[in-house]
Amino acid sequence: MSALYELPVFGLTLTLVVYLLSYGLYHRLGRPGLLSPVLVSVVVIATVLQLTGMPYALYLEQVALLTLLLGPATVALALPLLRNGRALLASAPAVLGTLLVAGIVSISVTVAAMVALGADEATLRAALPRSVTSPVGLTIAESLGASVPLAVVLTLVSGTLGAVVGPALLSLMRVRDERARGFAIGLTSHGIGTSRVLGESTVSGGWSSAAMVLNALAMTVTLPVVAHLVTG
Repeated sequence: MSALYELPVFGLTLTLVVYLLSYGLYHRLGRPGLLSPVLVSVVVIATVLQLTGMPYALYLEQVALLTLLLGPATVALALPLLRNGRALLASAPAVLGTLLVAGIVSISVTVAAMVALGADEATLRAALPRSVTSPVGLTIAESLGASVPLAVVLTLVSGTLGAVVGPALLSLMRVRDERARGFAIGLTSHGIGTSRVLGESTVSGGWSSAAMVLNALAMTVTLPVVAHLVTG
């Protein structure tokens, strides 16, 4: 088995094949949040690594090309801001107010939950970027000295829960404005949630993408300060 996973292309091939298959399944079954291609890929690949005994460090080395692409992906996050710039400026007070309140609530809930559960400092640091889109969240986790794999898992869990529960909760609260629905999902569920609301409308998807970017920018500045305050 080691001869197989030591092939230089094993990790990259595994990742691409699993993602493409899960992406096809996701769309075939009507885009359910629990079958998000990212989540399914993580679960399947982690299972394969466990069964084959492939070291995680070796896997990371083999998928270095995909990791490198996180840089351009992060830069591309600026596009939703450009596309929705005028609409965002027209609603600037509401956008900034929502961003501020959501940030305070997100950080407060995260810190309170981790403290209540008796989490150690390392786990708390890894949990802080959970509401930030993965490319930016990885960078924040590294800057906080947190476990990047744990931060990724917590980010995926947060995004998946938001994508599954968020739209239904907003409907229950009678939030019908496409901009408000999209912005709320983008703030809490980043990329996974955004892909979900894109199925509702392009307006919701655009506002969700913009919220995801604005939240990432705000948290990049805020979380290092919060981490210093709560962990010393």
